[in-house]
Amino acid sequence: MSSLHPYPPADELPSAAASPSSRTGAAPAAAPNGASQAGAAHSSGEAPVQAADEPAVRQPAAAQTAPGADESAAQSAADRAPQTSTAAGEAEVPGRYSRHVLFKPVGQNGQRALGRARVAIVGLGALGTVLANHMVRAGVGFVRLIDRDFVEESNLQRQMLYDEEDARQAQPKASAAAAKLRLVNSLVGIEAHIADLNPLNAEELLTGVDLILDGTDNFSVRFLINDVSVKHGIPWLYGGAVASRGVSLAIVPGETPCLRCLFGSAPAHGTADTCDTAGVIGPIIHMVASYQATEAMKILIGDTRHLNRRMQQWDLWYNHYTSVDVAGARKADCPACARQTFEYLDADIEGETIQTLCGRDSVQIHPVQPAELSLEQWERRLAPLGRVSRNKFLLRFRPSDDLTLVLFPDGRVLVQGVTDPVAAKTLYSRYIGM
Repeated sequence: MSSLHPYPPADELPSAAASPSSRTGAAPAAAPNGASQAGAAHSSGEAPVQAADEPAVRQPAAAQTAPGADESAAQSAADRAPQTSTAAGEAEVPGRYSRHVLFKPVGQNGQRALGRARVAIVGLGALGTVLANHMVRAGVGFVRLIDRDFVEESNLQRQMLYDEEDARQAQPKASAAAAKLRLVNSLVGIEAHIADLNPLNAEELLTGVDLILDGTDNFSVRFLINDVSVKHGIPWLYGGAVASRGVSLAIVPGETPCLRCLFGSAPAHGTADTCDTAGVIGPIIHMVASYQATEAMKILIGDTRHLNRRMQQWDLWYNHYTSVDVAGARKADCPACARQTFEYLDADIEGETIQTLCGRDSVQIHPVQPAELSLEQWERRLAPLGRVSRNKFLLRFRPSDDLTLVLFPDGRVLVQGVTDPVAAKTLYSRYIGM
């Protein structure tokens, strides 16, 4: 689940009066048919259709299927949706979306825009499952799901797409979520990636979409998302929740502050609460993710006039709500959006291969070179050394009662039961080899 940055109180954020008077290099204010003109590189070139009482539609990103994905599962909505034409020459909106069509800010044109839209969701934990559920049910034409983790029993309290059988089988979250969502809406193309988002694959996984949704659990990944967003002009929606607190913000390159304008760098390890250290209640998850999903729909249909550009903060248990004006927080010397230097995207991958998962008693080791042995081969090799269980997505090896190594087909390993990277590396070297 998502950790929260120790965000500054409203009176510590720069005010509009303190902001630079000149936004050098900033994009002009968005026209009604798009949240960011910087995203035009991803446009299909379709002309928007607009009725008098409906918002102009956002042009969709060009289709791009990431290598290794299930291309048949990622088939676009247009390939399967009924193609009955209206007098205007547009495909008729399927009846399942009738309540959207009745809602005037969406209408038929907005629903068609959703059907052409492409979204990537990073993280399929608590926030990510709510986001994915909303996007698929809303009829977003293509949804890419990215997650590195597998389902555990402790997830079921708040991660709404999973069940006890998923936990028993240790199903990868991305594939388990995709399977559930395909039963919900067969008109949506769903592409699942069991992957750790890192500097090597971030641009491949996060481009070719109109919008990125944050369901992640650490700030290093969020700053990586921010780098891709700024570099490619793709808007994204930041969100986090822990305990009873939540935060969300729409980030539109060239128009709003980016994440590095606001927070500079990730908090030091161990200084921010996580769900594993502070707990979390389900309702704050749904509040934050539903807010993100609503702002996502505004961006995707082009209703940027009603986009909320303030940072929203909640504490449901203690009845606190804050809406922070961050318009003046854009920094003229921001490394990402001002200087166009992408430190997280261009990070030395060697330094990212070993990562402590805060609050999880786990260390992830991701080798630079891909795995050469299959899970079946690893099962035969490790079986004499401890207990082994395997499904088609991962293998769990227990050399002792208090240690588990989880192996993925790409060579990634979670060492569970330790928090010290040196100890994890020792175990990895002993059983896997460096």
